[in-house]
Amino acid sequence: MIAIVDYDIGNLGAVANMLRRLGADCEITADAARIEAADQLILPGNGAFDACMQNLRASGLVPVLEAKVKGAGTPLLGICVGAQMLGQGSEEGHEPGLGWLDLRVKRFPAQPGLRVPHMGWNGVRVEQPGHPLAAGLGEDARFYFVHSYFIEPADPADVLLSADYGGRFAAGVARGNLAGVQFHPEKSHRYGKRLLANFAGVSL
Repeated sequence: MIAIVDYDIGNLGAVANMLRRLGADCEITADAARIEAADQLILPGNGAFDACMQNLRASGLVPVLEAKVKGAGTPLLGICVGAQMLGQGSEEGHEPGLGWLDLRVKRFPAQPGLRVPHMGWNGVRVEQPGHPLAAGLGEDARFYFVHSYFIEPADPADVLLSADYGGRFAAGVARGNLAGVQFHPEKSHRYGKRLLANFAGVSL
């Protein structure tokens, strides 16, 4: 079962609906016991970094998530701000992140003609071709983005996917049992379906 972590922020229903259409067993839950029982975890997020971190800490779920991720090695996928939360913190706010990955979150620099937030479809390049999460994406993969801040891992080897918007940036990261994507797979049609099917271990 995939537990989609409910901490009162995030596009939970859309993620669950796509997973169910793929035939994956999932549930939206704020119940620590259900999260403990899960085989995989999804941490969604949208809006402001600080608000997401404050809500997650207020939910009381951080200890059980940390035990699952760091202790049991349970696979976790962070989506949008959920990916940013896996790192140390964000230029957007002051709250510390979860610190499970060595990455920082930076704002797109001001450039002539570059609109921020970055909103809409963007091509994505696979940087770890052998990673299971990227299987079958191909060279024409495109995903839907809505963000002003992007993830930047300390180790370039952690970049799973990259995109170009005023320069290349990490559109996805992966290390061990942890992965995060800056885009919204639940809004990204067939490419989003492919990525979520890869995570869930179901065939299209």
